[in-house]
Amino acid sequence: MREFTPATGRDRLPAGPSFLVCPGGLGYNRPGVYRPGHAPGVQHVPIDLTVVVPTYNERENVAPLVGLLDKALEGVAWEVLFVDDDSPDGTADAVRELASRDVRVRCLQRIGRRGLSSACIEGIMASAAPYVAVMDADLQHDESVLPGMLEKLRTDAADVVVGSRYMGGGSTGELASGRVWISRVASALGQLVLKARVSDPMSGFFMLQRVYFDRVAHDLSGKGFKILLDLLASGRRDVRVAELPYHMRARQHGDSKLDTMVVWEYLVLIADKLFGRYVPVRFVLFVGVGMTGVAVHLLVLGLLHRLLAVDFLVAQASATLFAMTSNYFLNNVFTYHDQRLYGAALVRGLATFYLACSIGAVISVEFATFLFERSFPWFMAGFFGAIAGAVWNYAVTATFTWRATRPKSVAGK
Repeated sequence: MREFTPATGRDRLPAGPSFLVCPGGLGYNRPGVYRPGHAPGVQHVPIDLTVVVPTYNERENVAPLVGLLDKALEGVAWEVLFVDDDSPDGTADAVRELASRDVRVRCLQRIGRRGLSSACIEGIMASAAPYVAVMDADLQHDESVLPGMLEKLRTDAADVVVGSRYMGGGSTGELASGRVWISRVASALGQLVLKARVSDPMSGFFMLQRVYFDRVAHDLSGKGFKILLDLLASGRRDVRVAELPYHMRARQHGDSKLDTMVVWEYLVLIADKLFGRYVPVRFVLFVGVGMTGVAVHLLVLGLLHRLLAVDFLVAQASATLFAMTSNYFLNNVFTYHDQRLYGAALVRGLATFYLACSIGAVISVEFATFLFERSFPWFMAGFFGAIAGAVWNYAVTATFTWRATRPKSVAGK
């Protein structure tokens, strides 16, 4: 965005996020309001509220949402930041096209990574406003509640204000009964890690003080789709939470992003908040998958050696290969669901996984033998040998098989 400097007759970039005020009052997306080189008297006014909207394939909802925000936030110095995970439907292009005509609209396009929670975190960090709201792009959240949320934060009555479907005066609208049941069960589970009682911790509609976000930012996991739970559970002291009811509307365009993996990611998030500071949740999942590998190994060994009379050495080697392959694909789906490999990367990853686990097997045997020869009971030697192999496998595959992609983003106006 540029401001016109009458003294020099040149455009200049403002120091930070802003909107434009004309002598006639607050003006944004109206004819004649923003014309570089033709706006004497334009003033720089700091943004008071940033609305962060994570998107993926929401092109048809961009313009309607901005129109609704325009009506709901009249008189408020606001901006909307769409954080788009490189939607194939051209959502980012739609946002940039609108931003070229409306200085309150911004776009942050992420390339090479996805995830609602991490998108929200990056959006909040890209804002300089003292108050930040998060809402979905599907038009299901009631934007008319935003001024009430802002008022509660301005009076320092809360750190976070949550839009709730489950308190008096709120409703889930036309949401399917199965979805409602899942949401209520998830909300009950969420109370295990919360430091404040919240009726709707699964809500994706809330507003918070930026100073609170800065306080908890380094403790956020950024996992899954439920950023509110992450924010509320990450505070090292009690968080002040207020709630306002809202009626959930029906989605107008696009498809719901809820699937079984969203539920899985939510459970992983809860586990991370419960014991992640002591033991990495990924390691626990990795070991759990390894236990299923033991079952696969024994099943294949019994099938080949006992039923098909295959030589034991051949059967053992085959069972080991089957177990390693099973472990790889299960880890790719569950343990590293947010770094899942596809195509050629999936094949390369399998090769590195085979190599790492082969070395891990040698380490496990050698370490167990070392302990056994020093008078450790056989079961203790075997247990610690297995742990040594698991730690090696986890560390090496995390580094070489499921390398995190280098963060990339394309920031737009």
